[in-house]
Amino acid sequence: MLVSARSFAEYRAMFALTDRDLAGRVLDCPAGAASFVAEAGRRGIDAVAVDREYALHREELGLLVERETGYKRDRLVKETAGYSRSWYADADDMIRQWTANARLFRADIAARPDRYVTGALPELPFADDSFDLVLSSHLVFSYGNRLGEQLVRAALLELARVARREVRLFPVMVYDTGERYPGLERLLERLAGVGIGSRVERVAYEFQPGDDEMLVLTCAEYRTPALTAPAAPGAAVAVDPVRWRHRERGA
Repeated sequence: MLVSARSFAEYRAMFALTDRDLAGRVLDCPAGAASFVAEAGRRGIDAVAVDREYALHREELGLLVERETGYKRDRLVKETAGYSRSWYADADDMIRQWTANARLFRADIAARPDRYVTGALPELPFADDSFDLVLSSHLVFSYGNRLGEQLVRAALLELARVARREVRLFPVMVYDTGERYPGLERLLERLAGVGIGSRVERVAYEFQPGDDEMLVLTCAEYRTPALTAPAAPGAAVAVDPVRWRHRERGA
C-alpha cells in the first residue's frame, strides 16, 4: 500500500467539494501525508486529519512519500501506463506533485500538531457527530478485497458515526481489479436498514481508467446504537483530542 500525498485541489475534484461543503468542520480519514488539511487551514477551513501512522512517524511520513515514490518509480511507470493524463502528465509528474504536497504536510503537522490525530478505522477517537463532513480517500473500497466485507461495513458505520451530515468516499473501485467493489449494493442495503442513505455520483476526477465515482452517505438520521451496558463507575471516558468549535458556537 503506497503512502499517498494528494492535494487540496485533488480533494475538491475527487469529492466534488463546494465552498458550502467546506464551511463546516471536515475530517480527512485516513489522511496519510496529503496536503488537504494544510491547504484547508490556509483558507480558514476547519479541517482535521486522522491516520494510524501519526502514532510513530508524523513528520517523517512526508519524507517516506519522497523516498518511497522515488524508489518505486519504475513500478509506478508500469502500473500507471494507460491511466488518464487529465491530472498527472506521467508518473514523474505524479511523484513531483506528491513530493510538493508531502512537504506542505510536513510543515503543517509541525506547526499545527493538534490538527493531526492518531487513529484508525474502524475505531476513531472522536465523539459522535464531531464533524459536518467526513472524507475518505483510497482505502475502504480501493483495498476492499483485502479488508473483507465485515471490516468494510464496520468502517462505513464508524465514518457515519462521527459525521453529522455526510460521508464521501472515493473511489468505489477496487484497485487490484479495476472494477466497482462487488459487495457495494449489499452493503448499502444494510446501511439503509440503520438509517444511512446513500448514492453513487460521478465526479470530475479520474486517474485509474473508469475510477470516477464517489459514494455519498447521508447520516443525519443515523444514530449509533447504545451500548448494551453502562460504563462502570470510575471507568475512563474517551475525550476528543481537539475542541469542536461548532459545539462551542452551539451549532
